[in-house]
Amino acid sequence: MTARKVLFLDIDGVLHRGIARRSGDRVVSSAPGVIELFEFAQVLDELLRPYPDVEIVLSSDWAIVLGTKYTVDALPLSTLRDRVVGATYEGSIFNEYFWFVAQRGDQVLDYVSRHSPLTWLAVDDREDGFAAHRHQLIHCETDVGLGDPAVVEQFRERLKEYFSNSSKSDVNE
Repeated sequence: MTARKVLFLDIDGVLHRGIARRSGDRVVSSAPGVIELFEFAQVLDELLRPYPDVEIVLSSDWAIVLGTKYTVDALPLSTLRDRVVGATYEGSIFNEYFWFVAQRGDQVLDYVSRHSPLTWLAVDDREDGFAAHRHQLIHCETDVGLGDPAVVEQFRERLKEYFSNSSKSDVNE
């Protein structure tokens, strides 16, 4: 059986700088100078382009707070929207109240345990709960996101390492 290739995607602090907040009927970033959310969506799209079989699972609070459909629809590129297969909280052992205090790594590993075999990476501005899987986390600084060239280069290398056809043949659980 071939392992699915999954990227666990956080949104705030990854696809745009800062943390998004509701402001009336809009969602805006807390970071100064961010006029439009998802400012780094194109960066992610370009990074994933060589890996058409990589699926996206949302590991963002957006999915549980605003809904998975809303979150997918908010992604500005159809190429990213088409990759999304769900969210970590869907079918989770954690109830929605505990979800918000669970470490992000625990949320991801819960999904991995329910949907193995998976080869996976996570891109997130949170690193809590990833200690045993640090190499599978591409960590972004909240106020920089995928606007950091060093993080983008590290991401590119990890994608190649984990998702190239000639890469790891073992399942990363």
